[in-house]
Amino acid sequence: MADTKREIERKFEFTTDKAARRGIPDLTGTDAIASVADQGTVDLDAVYYDTPDQRLAADGLTLRRRTGGADAGWHLKLPVAPGVRDEIGAPLADTVPRALAALVRSRVRDAALEPQVRLVSSRRVSHLLDAEGMLLAELSTDAVRAERDEAAVSWTEVEVELADGADPALLDAVEKRFRKAGLKVCDAPSKLARALAETGTEPPARPRPAAEEGTAGALVLSYLREQRDTLVAQDPAVRRNLPDSVHQMRVACRRARSAFKTYRKILDRAVTDPLGEELRWLAAELGLDRDQEVLYDRIQTHLTELPRALVVGPVRGRLRTWNNARRAGTRRRAVAALDAKRYTALLDALDALLAEPPLLPRAAEPAARPVPKAVLKDHERLAKRVAGALDLDPGVERDLALHEARKAAKRARYAAEAAVPELGKPAKHLAKAVKSVQSLLGDHQDSVVAREALRGLGAQAAGAGESAFTWGVLYAREEALAARDEQELVDVWAQAADPALRAELGG
Repeated sequence: MADTKREIERKFEFTTDKAARRGIPDLTGTDAIASVADQGTVDLDAVYYDTPDQRLAADGLTLRRRTGGADAGWHLKLPVAPGVRDEIGAPLADTVPRALAALVRSRVRDAALEPQVRLVSSRRVSHLLDAEGMLLAELSTDAVRAERDEAAVSWTEVEVELADGADPALLDAVEKRFRKAGLKVCDAPSKLARALAETGTEPPARPRPAAEEGTAGALVLSYLREQRDTLVAQDPAVRRNLPDSVHQMRVACRRARSAFKTYRKILDRAVTDPLGEELRWLAAELGLDRDQEVLYDRIQTHLTELPRALVVGPVRGRLRTWNNARRAGTRRRAVAALDAKRYTALLDALDALLAEPPLLPRAAEPAARPVPKAVLKDHERLAKRVAGALDLDPGVERDLALHEARKAAKRARYAAEAAVPELGKPAKHLAKAVKSVQSLLGDHQDSVVAREALRGLGAQAAGAGESAFTWGVLYAREEALAARDEQELVDVWAQAADPALRAELGG
């Protein structure tokens, strides 16, 4: 696969025929543009691929095979933000490259990728340069002809794409200059979107909610739809190993599972329980590498904070070797899970649930009735687990009980967050309070896991004839941190258990 390019651009079109005849205004003197250098004209021929039901176009993705120009080949464009896309390239080939096909798998699944639209363009290119001759942006004027089946449409489009490191404010300045000359920002986000619209083949509309607006069923389904969409959107990011992508995907799995449990009187558990198990499997497969990364960073940070006199032996080298051994293959396993039929079956099952949800009678009630009760029930469950854990003496049993309380805190937080669209500030306040409890219990559990790892590292060091002193120091430090967390939990939980929070929800 070729490298990835962050594309920051803005597309324009002429507002009148008169403006089109005048053409592009001279941009010299606009913002930092000192000169405009003509680069000639190039002919481009691109065929855009998608599923027959336009799944990529529906989510703003484009996959094309293009000849002509300096970057002939396959290009997949993934939306990042309005006017910003990541373009991932692959060499020219007759079929869709496997690397690009993998990045759209969460959307395409078992459907075929077929040619949908052909765009033939004559592109005149100019470079916008600063006073030192450095490239600020590329200005392109495209005479486009789009062909689909028997239909064909033509138009002229102007595109300004920033060079790497250029100030995005340049686009605002160019837009202001263009507006005065009779150009506006294109209504369509891409050439493909315009081609589909003007040939009468736009992507089908998203399915409408399967429950009446304002009901408990509509609220829960909307929340679950958000989690499904996150799974689909984060899939290519995980495959590209982008920061926080695994975490976001795992959280979506957890949120959906929690919603199934919290709102089990809204959706039939006979359908949601098996789905919850599949989501648990996916989160576990994704988390192996991330969990090890978090553990390694924690131990390394605490090691760095130790005075030199307390670091005895080849501690850092052993830590790196241990980490490398544990992480070997974990990323491959995560990607293998995304390549598995079990994963696409899970996505299909989520789609089916949203299309034909197994709604129970209470789903038809106004959300203000069953939703607060469900949220408060999870809060009560958390209260019992926290109280039970704090009643135990320090030790393994208490650690396990606090870990179970952490799970309950996640569920209570997610339940409150799901209810925010209907319950507003009361649910938001409860979610914030419970999040503090979850964070503290999460740090405590990280300490428990770190102590187990440090015990093993100390044993390895001793077995190799090295001093285990530093591992013991780090272990003692983790014990102290865990004890501090347990002491703080009393105060943090008191805030989350404030009767006023429950009263806001009607409890």
